Amino acid sequence: MEVEVQEKETNQIPWAHLRIPPFPQVALRVLQLAGSESVQLKRLGELISSDPAFSSEVLTIVNSLLYAPRYPIKSILQAIEVLGATHLQGLCLTVGVRSYLGKSLGHPAMRMLWRHNMACALIAEQIASTGTMDRDIAYTAGVLHGIGLLALAVVRPRDYIDLVGTFIGSQEGLIERERALFHIDHCELGRKLVCDWNLPEEFAEVMQPSAPNASHAWGLAEVVSLSCRMADTAGYAVFSACHAAPFEELREELPPCERQLFHTEVETLSFEVSKRMAALETI
Repeated sequence: MEVEVQEKETNQIPWAHLRIPPFPQVALRVLQLAGSESVQLKRLGELISSDPAFSSEVLTIVNSLLYAPRYPIKSILQAIEVLGATHLQGLCLTVGVRSYLGKSLGHPAMRMLWRHNMACALIAEQIASTGTMDRDIAYTAGVLHGIGLLALAVVRPRDYIDLVGTFIGSQEGLIERERALFHIDHCELGRKLVCDWNLPEEFAEVMQPSAPNASHAWGLAEVVSLSCRMADTAGYAVFSACHAAPFEELREELPPCERQLFHTEVETLSFEVSKRMAALETI
């Protein structure tokens, strides 16, 4: 009985008092600076290079099969010149998320969260590349869209692992369970983190429950929402018993131009995502 009371009290801790571990500062500063038109590439390179372990992992990824450069890239400044500041922004965020999760990535449930986030980012990048949207910004937004989810999982891993391990239903239902357990859901927490980190408002707008686009608007938030649901359908859901929408139904939400150039079969989309994710996970 005492254990049950103690557990109940733990679950009633207001979210504001949860000790959310700090996100890697280098990754945050890159996110803040890379979108500025006035930022000097040299300053950006010096910032990333200021953390040897962080910059080493960035260079490892840049020189991996994921990018397969024609010649070895030996410095961060060279990487910025080759890939561009906006692309490196998303790459640094990816490295930051891996560092944020740390050893917990070894747990199957945590790995599912990581893979869902990465799948969403990779699909958002592919959707953007079929239209006029900046694919690098779409990728970064895709990684950021689940940052609140990852934060909840990091701050109370046992509770969150139990939640995703037993839950059956839709993402909307999962959000309701999060509110009951943490007094906040991952979308709301994600918006708060983006605000606290002084990131562009457009990134806060992608922190919303994934839902069909009924307004026919087409912007960054809509791309990420669709990418999130496509990630579920492609086999990269947050929890194994997720009720995912049919792929053809999701394709219908794409504007005509994007739909014409995007994958017609979920199997090809899943293969493309798995290929790029495998290259990243072997590093």
